[in-house]
Amino acid sequence: MSNETKFIGDIPTHYDAGLGPVIFGGFAKDLAERAAALHPQNVLELAAGTGIVTRQLRDLLPNESSLTATDLNVPMLDIARSKFRENEAVTFAPADAMSLDFPDASFDAIVCQFGVMFFPDKPASYREAMRVLKPGGIYLFNVWGSLDENPFARIGQSLAEEIFSEDPPQFYKAPFSYWDPNSVLADLRAAGYEDCTATTLTRRQQISDVATFTRGFVYGNPIIAEIEARGTVPAEQVRERLEARYREAFGPDPLQMPLVAHVFAVKRPA
Repeated sequence: MSNETKFIGDIPTHYDAGLGPVIFGGFAKDLAERAAALHPQNVLELAAGTGIVTRQLRDLLPNESSLTATDLNVPMLDIARSKFRENEAVTFAPADAMSLDFPDASFDAIVCQFGVMFFPDKPASYREAMRVLKPGGIYLFNVWGSLDENPFARIGQSLAEEIFSEDPPQFYKAPFSYWDPNSVLADLRAAGYEDCTATTLTRRQQISDVATFTRGFVYGNPIIAEIEARGTVPAEQVRERLEARYREAFGPDPLQMPLVAHVFAVKRPA
């Protein structure tokens, strides 16, 4: 994974503070509630990031349930770990979802929030998740809807293409590149999962602090490396222009914007 796609440096802090409360928190609650309703004993979280889902999972899972939170990027996990007391039953471990260092049939459930889109070989990642699931175990994950369904991202990508017209950054497209539920379900069934279901969630999200949110959107993901590498327009100028676009599209205060995601629940054959 190149630095252009890594969440390193100050990115995790901006990601957690700016993006977490606005675009991730509500979907995290939904995913954690779905997982807790299964009453699993051993839970693995993939692409845990800064622990937004992890915190909610630990709050909702039975006390006797074990929870292992993993991510490829250690700086993200460092922030996740800071959200827990030492006596809370959470294990943090760096892990590549494409090659998990866990024995076969280790977990009753796997949870992954907005991570699958970044896996380089999605069918292979599904097979690897199935390997570490117990027979009958459940894999719960979500992905973003399309750019058109999530205008905050469409506006960000459009602005990037306008400012850097000769060589526009492409990162904003990545999280919204795996949006078709039928395509995802086909990949899951091809990997051998059963009882595959998809649920579309639509939220109307308030942005109470537009400056912090836009700071997260510019500085809290790998596009900051692309902006700085070009060196033609300061990142803060990009952020200010993004804030103006959001106020135009979602105002007046408090701004409101639509969010669309798809949740998948699939089972390893018994």
